[in-house]
Amino acid sequence: MDGEDDASRAHVHVYEPLEWTPRPEEIDAAFDRREPSVGVDLLRLALNHHDPHDILPRVARALGSDNQGLRVQGVVALAHVARLHRTVDRRCLELLRTYPRGNEADDDLWQFVSRHRLPTWLWRYHFTQRVRWLLRDQWRN
Repeated sequence: MDGEDDASRAHVHVYEPLEWTPRPEEIDAAFDRREPSVGVDLLRLALNHHDPHDILPRVARALGSDNQGLRVQGVVALAHVARLHRTVDRRCLELLRTYPRGNEADDDLWQFVSRHRLPTWLWRYHFTQRVRWLLRDQWRN
């Protein structure tokens, strides 16, 4: 890059690993302080922490939040936990049931968590999606 000016170097992106907290209680403190970055911190925890039982109560807290942006981040965090740990808890499922169907967590739970652990409403949603595909979309081509 010898001879290039600062303007051309401004377009070079350097990717660094996300900083994250290994201590879930720090996420609780961020919730208590109503920090605007708590949703991002929750996603970092979901992607990097080894114990889903530490993550899921914080996900439930986000899913039950009054803040719409935090609720969406809770859905994404739940999807990550399903993918990485192949588990979910009853509280997160109860909260997720109040969300519109077809979100990231619905699909990842169905794909990665043992189906016998999933509630009837999620079975019903995926069954109707499959039937719709069989009756309509499969025959289009």
